[in-house]
Amino acid sequence: MTMTMALPSRSRPFWPAMLRGMLWAFLFAMGVLVLYPLLWMALGGFKSNSQIFSDPFALPASWSLENYLAGWRATRGYMLSSLLVTLVSTLTTVMISAWTAFGLTRTAIPGKPLVVGFILGGMMLSPTVALVPLVRMLQDLGIYDSHAALILLYTAFRVPFTTFLIRAYMLDLPRDLDEAAMMDGASPGQIFRKVILPLCQPILISCVVLHILFAWNEYLFAMIFTNSPGVQTLPVGLTSMMSKQGTNFAAVFAAMTISALPIVIIFFLTQRYFIRGLTQGIGK
Repeated sequence: MTMTMALPSRSRPFWPAMLRGMLWAFLFAMGVLVLYPLLWMALGGFKSNSQIFSDPFALPASWSLENYLAGWRATRGYMLSSLLVTLVSTLTTVMISAWTAFGLTRTAIPGKPLVVGFILGGMMLSPTVALVPLVRMLQDLGIYDSHAALILLYTAFRVPFTTFLIRAYMLDLPRDLDEAAMMDGASPGQIFRKVILPLCQPILISCVVLHILFAWNEYLFAMIFTNSPGVQTLPVGLTSMMSKQGTNFAAVFAAMTISALPIVIIFFLTQRYFIRGLTQGIGK
């Protein structure tokens, strides 16, 4: 009787260990699926075009930077445009969204539920539905085919989602801090800048990373609302380069690696704050 009672207790650690092993195997397989194409693309930039066709999965025969230099020269102007549009639209989107979230959570607004529903309803608007009227509107404003057009569009279409994230985070901030600051004579603007924004640092970083990922890789608006090479962003530039280079896949792989490298670096540098902001905000 004692032996039969002891056998189940000895077998209990087996299943948690098995589940952990399966989880690690799954995560490893997912990591390989994500990282291997990026590594293959980066190594393809060091190869010659003939080696890519003859032995695509081998290591480069020579580690020459010629393709990367050619890719940089071909995409340098597009990358500068992407950098300008991404930085300015990120700043405007996050600041407008943070100020809007502050008003929705910290001030008394008549009909606040309707205002919240109106703002968050912007997430349901499909960009493709508004393409034709947006083209006409930007032409009437005189900013069609300019960086200002992309900055305006990226800001307008990302403010609802960014406001949703920041508002969810601000709802859990204690209001005692606001009351203490008001008793010290702080204005609403000072409370926003000196009290709320520092506390919202994790979610603000998360929103910055999400918007950078969107603006850096966005293709539809950049293709439709820009025509000049000096205004077009990197995704459109890569498409143009692929059409010009023809079958020179080595240079294309090098240019694609250069375009992806800033995003990878930014994500790894801000990964801790990014996950923390999302889990403490929308995850609550």
